[in-house]
Amino acid sequence: MLDINHIAKTFNPGTITEKVALRDADLHLQEGDFVTIIGGNGAGKSTMLNAVSGVFQIDSGSIVIDGHDVTALPEYKRATYLGRVFQDPMTGTAATMTIEENMALAHRRGQRRSPFRWGISGKEKKLYRDELARLGLGLEDRMSARVGLLSGGQRQALTLLMATLKKPKLLLLDEHTAALDPKTAAKVLHLTRELIADHHLTALMVTHNMKDALQYGNRIIMMHEGKVIVDVDRETKSSLRVEDLLQMFEHTSGAALDNDRMLLG
Repeated sequence: MLDINHIAKTFNPGTITEKVALRDADLHLQEGDFVTIIGGNGAGKSTMLNAVSGVFQIDSGSIVIDGHDVTALPEYKRATYLGRVFQDPMTGTAATMTIEENMALAHRRGQRRSPFRWGISGKEKKLYRDELARLGLGLEDRMSARVGLLSGGQRQALTLLMATLKKPKLLLLDEHTAALDPKTAAKVLHLTRELIADHHLTALMVTHNMKDALQYGNRIIMMHEGKVIVDVDRETKSSLRVEDLLQMFEHTSGAALDNDRMLLG
């Protein structure tokens, strides 16, 4: 489903701000894999998701999604394959548009006709209402409300719903609960697992919370200095504790984890 083949990326090469962000990063996902990604600050977690989504061109290697080599494709052409939710709840929705208008933009993505064509049909409204109802937030009764009036948690739940509405080949989740309070974050994570299971999605989820990494998904990968250094399968993962992950990191990387957010998460 996803093949990240020995990719590398250096920002500002040859300058005093040169930054090697990815170095020979290699990762392969089967259809239905739900992989959580952990690592310290600057490990390359978000950079790898940006590479997959086409935010920038990689220096070397290749990226294949569902058998299609997308390495040279611009970001907008990769959007057909991807759904993505960012850390900032304000990023994934249009604040001045209504809930149903945001849903329509997500639902019509990839259509040859303009997503801004006039009107939302009764059939579409029913679909959006049914999908919103599963959030348990009462948004199905507020479809004409502007999204900017929603709380951060409501917006993030809506963004997640929008990202999975077209059942993407690959769902990218970039610390999508980090900006939420613990209770709301738990609700969004539960919804994440439910949507991934219901739609049989393949997903990559970056998290700073090692407990969440252990609880969600069927695999864990650790990144360090732009590389995947540990890949834990379902069977091994089921018996691990946070302390075991820390020992794995130290043993493989040769250094102690110095990310306070992960240690305290």
